[in-house]
Amino acid sequence: MVTILLEGVLFIALVAVAGALVAYGVFGWTPLGLWARQTANRRRIERDAALSCPVHGRLGDRDLVRLPGGTRICPQCYREMYDGQQ
Repeated sequence: MVTILLEGVLFIALVAVAGALVAYGVFGWTPLGLWARQTANRRRIERDAALSCPVHGRLGDRDLVRLPGGTRICPQCYREMYDGQQ
């Protein structure tokens, strides 16, 4: 009984290792992997750019103020904009 369970566990481990090697090969040496890395880099750069104010610098995601239109603005710029309207 133990032998059958051990054989099942080893087979599952073999399938997992084979899948990991195939994924490593596909994402490491094919155009698909290059596309995935470039997409991840673009998303990271866009996320960093969305979290930085050109006047006041980089802010955290929780620090930004969401406007009714869905865009985000830094709190200092919002305060300046709000004070300018009064």
